[in-house]
Amino acid sequence: MVLLMAKAYVAVDIGASSGRLMLAEIQAGKLKLQEMHRFKNGFTRENQHDRWNVDHLVNEIFTGLEKIKAAGYDEVRLGIDTWAVDYVLVGMDGKKLQDPISYRDARTRDAIAELTSELPKDYIYKKTGIQFLDFNTLYQLYAENKADLAKTDKIMMMPDYLGYVLTGNAVTEVTNASTTQMLNLREGLFDKDLLKQVNVSQEQFPRLVESGTVLGNIRHKWQLEYNLPQTEVITVATHDTASAVVGTPGNGDHWAFLSSGTWSLLGAELNVPENGAAAFAENYTNEWGAYGTYRFLKNIMGLWIAQCVKREYNDKYSFADLAALAEKEKPFQQFIDVNAKRFENPTDMIQEIQDYCRETGQKVPNTPGAIMMAVYSNLSLFYANELAKLDQILGYAIDTLNIVGGGSNVALMNQMTSTLANIDVYAGPDEATAIGNIMVQMIAEGDVSDIASGRQLINDSFKIKRFTPETGKYGTVLQRYQDFLKFEKGKKVTN
Repeated sequence: MVLLMAKAYVAVDIGASSGRLMLAEIQAGKLKLQEMHRFKNGFTRENQHDRWNVDHLVNEIFTGLEKIKAAGYDEVRLGIDTWAVDYVLVGMDGKKLQDPISYRDARTRDAIAELTSELPKDYIYKKTGIQFLDFNTLYQLYAENKADLAKTDKIMMMPDYLGYVLTGNAVTEVTNASTTQMLNLREGLFDKDLLKQVNVSQEQFPRLVESGTVLGNIRHKWQLEYNLPQTEVITVATHDTASAVVGTPGNGDHWAFLSSGTWSLLGAELNVPENGAAAFAENYTNEWGAYGTYRFLKNIMGLWIAQCVKREYNDKYSFADLAALAEKEKPFQQFIDVNAKRFENPTDMIQEIQDYCRETGQKVPNTPGAIMMAVYSNLSLFYANELAKLDQILGYAIDTLNIVGGGSNVALMNQMTSTLANIDVYAGPDEATAIGNIMVQMIAEGDVSDIASGRQLINDSFKIKRFTPETGKYGTVLQRYQDFLKFEKGKKVTN
């Protein structure tokens, strides 16, 4: 049951390229969202590494809260979600040792190979159920400066650190902590063997807490320095994908989600983890979700590619402009392994796409529309391919796909995904991450009774668009793409 209360909630939602503060209230039985402040984010090269300016993020939170106070809100609840895996090292004086290094930094390039020469991959996967990505916190800590680790009192994930600065209280929230690849699935704690391997201790991590834990009020010193509303901070599902899944209004008995933003996270919400041989072979992950669930998913290079393309055209085109140009082009003119490492952080994404096509003997896209069609059509192919794998691993057919986040607005990609996967696609809400952040706050405060009621509220409050398969439109293109990926993988193994 949803109780109609006049409380105001604030979601601080920070991604790799931007952040915002979203204000939410329940009005006439529906959840109303309003963007109150938006700001840029990004890493810069500093002291030989790509680093985040975490003080900038803190200042922008205060700027947003001042705007909310100026709008007439004297009291709010607030939750923070960010991307995963990155962390801040905090010294004995309670202050950060330095700005945190970005997961896109090259320092972990050889870390998986080096660490797994000592602890086998299947041993780590059986313990953690987490996929092998070279930017996971496990490998970042393996590559971390040992002198800095020796000076570290606390290791805090990004959203936990921001909450610590605001309130003075330190915790480690489980949805983000699970992405470190250091939590033991069976024990529910950091794994001692893995911690030892990277020269850190359990004591260096603040206590583990579940989503919905009240962290505390913003410190008095910040109230004196800034014109802020009275703010109670609630530790939400702090990993942005965890919040996005909470904010996904699942349809069907066996629904899957696709959180489509900088990254594409495609998978299913499970009540028990799936870390068997098939999941290990396909590198699926079991990230912890809110309320005792697991996000069984695959990381796919997402709209990061489109974001880079847009920037490299000097932002001459909006995303809507680029999508309109793409719609004029013929799809599937080239096959691209969008998860290839070369697309993670190239100096020139357009050139990288073109070089890839030349190297694989395919048609080279040379216009903005052709480039974007190559991006959208290959992302759709990858989604459909992973949905087929998901069916096989879980042992049942996924009946609907719910796409949330910024990618839910790309109708061209949503329709191609529906047709290629032969599945109904429900697109929206695009603000699922902020909505999920707020939903956990509302459940913690008793304004929404549980996650099922919360998802019903989302369905009642936001427009969800449905896409149905266009039968037979693309013929055997998915099978040809699957063959292409197998061929590319074989080349990498044999070369």
